[in-house]
Amino acid sequence: MKPNVGSIDRILRLVVGLAVLGAGYYCKSWWGLVGLLPLLTGAFRFCPAYLPIGLSTCAKPEEKK
Repeated sequence: MKPNVGSIDRILRLVVGLAVLGAGYYCKSWWGLVGLLPLLTGAFRFCPAYLPIGLSTCAKPEEKK
């Protein structure tokens, strides 16, 4: 798996994932487990939804001259 989630995207996914998990725990709802999806995609730096559209938020490496 080639990483396709960049730094800012990764941080946002981790924060949102933790927030949704926390809200689910606070409200005692199983829907909070939806927060695992952004949490895991941020942790592994890979989002399968980006593959079909060819999107990547990773910084492109600089080319050497």
